[in-house]
Formats: sequence, C-alpha cells, structure tokens
Amino acid sequence: MNLEKSSNPVLSEKMFEKAQSLPAEMPMTLQGTINKTLLMFVLLVLGAYYTWSNFFDAATLQSATTAMWPWMIGSGIVGFILAIVISFKPNVSPYLAPLYAIVEGLFLGAISAFFQAMYPGIVFQAVGLTLAVFFLMLFAYKTNVIRATPKFTKIIIMATLGIGVFYLVSFVLSLFGVNMGLMYGNSNLSIIISLVIVGIAALNLILDFDFIERASDMGAPKYMEWYGAFGLMVTIIWLYVEILRLLSKLSSRN
Repeated sequence: MNLEKSSNPVLSEKMFEKAQSLPAEMPMTLQGTINKTLLMFVLLVLGAYYTWSNFFDAATLQSATTAMWPWMIGSGIVGFILAIVISFKPNVSPYLAPLYAIVEGLFLGAISAFFQAMYPGIVFQAVGLTLAVFFLMLFAYKTNVIRATPKFTKIIIMATLGIGVFYLVSFVLSLFGVNMGLMYGNSNLSIIISLVIVGIAALNLILDFDFIERASDMGAPKYMEWYGAFGLMVTIIWLYVEILRLLSKLSSRN
C-alpha cells in the first residue's frame, strides 16, 4: 500500500499494510470512518461532562480543584495505556476506541475544570478555537489549499518528532527539579513556542485526513474505520490541550 506517512504515530503506513493483509468481510469506507469519529466525539463529550459537572457541584473552588486531580491523573494514565494497546493491536480498536474516547473525555473534563478554576471562561474559548481550527483544516484539505505532498509530510513529521523530544526532555528535567520556563512560563518566547506547537498540531489534521482517505480508497479492513477515527481523535485532543495551554499563558499575563 503506497500511502504517505502520517506524523500521527497511531496512523502509520505499516499498520494499514498489516491490516490490509488480513481477511475482512467488508472494506473500510470514508463515510464509515466519519460516522465512527462522530460517535467517538459524542462519547468524549459525555465523559468530559461527567468530570466537568463534578467540578461545578463542588462546594468551593479549592475543593473542586483538588477533586479533579485524581480524575486527571487516573484517566490520563488509563488513556495512555489504551492508546498504546490500540496502536499495536488495531484489530481491537472497535472495542477499545470507544472506551478510549470516554476515558479521554474524563481527562479533558478534569483538566478543563482545572484551567477553568484558574481562568474563568477559558475552556469555552478553547473549545471554540479547536472546532474552528478543525473545520478550517478540513476546508483547506478538501479545497486543496493545503496538500499533503511528500515534502509537506516530511516537514510535519520532523516537527512533530521534535515536539515529542521537547516534551520528553522537559518531563525528565522536571523530575530533577529543573523548571522549564519555556514549557510552562508566559514569556514572549514561551507563547511563541506554544503557537508553533498549536500550528503543528493543526497541520497534523491535514495528514490524518489524507491518510484516512487514501486507506479507504485502497480498501483497508472494516475495523480500520475505528482505528482511523481513533487516530484522528488523538490529534484533536492534542490540539485542544495545546490551545488550552496557550490561552492560559495569555490569560496569566493580564
């Protein structure tokens, strides 16, 4: 299968080639992937609503913020484990992808409540911007304003890998008490870095759209609709979190 590589680690050409070699009663379709993406989005919202509503039910702002930490950490760990399993076993995606959406919804609801406690109104701005960026990228892809050419793909892959290394280094240094101001501060350089990361996350959507469409055209197995929807959801969640972090940096300067 001659597919352009996606910088999304769960939407790799190797996985689609492996899946195509297995027998399938029905092939993957673009509409089927869209339907499953919408279903996962609904599950994500329901999960987020649960932890978000617990935040508003708390008696005080301090107790609400404290109550969100277990949900944030627990759902984050479980979501990461599910993502790893689905990435290596795409045939289980029809069963685990919906669960992943719910767990990530719990995580997003908790982290959103945490940021909302610090900067009232920021969550609704982040949600609106994420949806706006998603549809803007979809429009740009459908109208060929931005095309997933080999050169474009390589640039986005390298940029995404660079961001991953940056995250990893920041995490390791934080374990030794080293404060990464560029990661968490609100300086001009920190904000510029966040803007770049948001831009790279947005451009990953172009690669995901292109990859899913190509895989559908080439008749990947039916269960890969769930896998494709899962991969797209990973990018959307990343985009939302990065927009939320960017807005928090801007809000902290006021």
